[in-house]
Amino acid sequence: MRNVVIDPFPHLSRRGFLAGVTGSLALTAINAFPATPGCSLIGEQEEGPYYVDDETLRRNITEGKPGVPLELAVMLVDAKSCRPLGNAALDIWHCDAGGVYSGFTAMSPDGGPGGPGGPGGGRGPGGPGGPPPQFDGGPGGPGGPGFGPGGLGGPGGRGSRQIDPTRFLRGVQLTDEKGRAEFSTVYPGWYSGRAIHIHVKAHIGGAAAAKYAGGHVAHTGQFFFPEDLTERIARIEPYARRLAVHRTTQVEDHVFNEQHGAECMLTMERLGKADSDGFRAIATLAIDPEATPSPVGGGGGGRGRGPGGPPPGRG
Repeated sequence: MRNVVIDPFPHLSRRGFLAGVTGSLALTAINAFPATPGCSLIGEQEEGPYYVDDETLRRNITEGKPGVPLELAVMLVDAKSCRPLGNAALDIWHCDAGGVYSGFTAMSPDGGPGGPGGPGGGRGPGGPGGPPPQFDGGPGGPGGPGFGPGGLGGPGGRGSRQIDPTRFLRGVQLTDEKGRAEFSTVYPGWYSGRAIHIHVKAHIGGAAAAKYAGGHVAHTGQFFFPEDLTERIARIEPYARRLAVHRTTQVEDHVFNEQHGAECMLTMERLGKADSDGFRAIATLAIDPEATPSPVGGGGGGRGRGPGGPPPGRG
């Protein structure tokens, strides 16, 4: 008989992601999780077109990028047993304060070369209203193999994508025996068509060296931020430089509205007296470690999606 765990956040849907953990500002993120985490299975969300399977194992992924400091702490648990999942790889990626993803710095989501607001200003590949980035498909997407040659962005994978060598704001961390992992990053910026978010994958069964290789993808999803906080962050430099670019809110965001985004909200704690001092973001992520879920939505290029298949989404 399965053990019954009382959900400490009953106001959230039992269907999916439970992120609503609170804790004292005096605690570090790694100690701010509930003693009894929620263990409802989170539903999948789309990968988006900006995934690269070349991230290094590292905690600090900023590479000097400016922005409001963000400490992201995630607890990974088995949705079937409610036990923590140790030695799993949490893989995250997000855009910088200017709305640009590493690996795609010449292909702005807002259109035009050189990133948002760059020369041209047109609706280039990946920009709302313009042609999306093209993919060759191949393994490595949700439900496919994990990292390694032939995966997304690796040798033999998605060859038509123009992936540059930058890797800022991307990284992988292994969970500890309590299923916990932390990242040091910055609050993401925005670009037209998507609410502010952080992408996440959970890889199971691989091996770790300088990079994580092998295994399978057990979950693909996204984290979202409180809108009232984002509104304040948007008025802090360097984010304020992009106030002329429409910031898509969660009410307007297709992933948030169609893929249970309200269940994927991060709990935020201020690190200092002012918003500019940074925040701690906390989440509990319950997955089926044996699953290899099928891709969701139009984002990404999961297994079998090749030329002529559905185009990727907006990140």
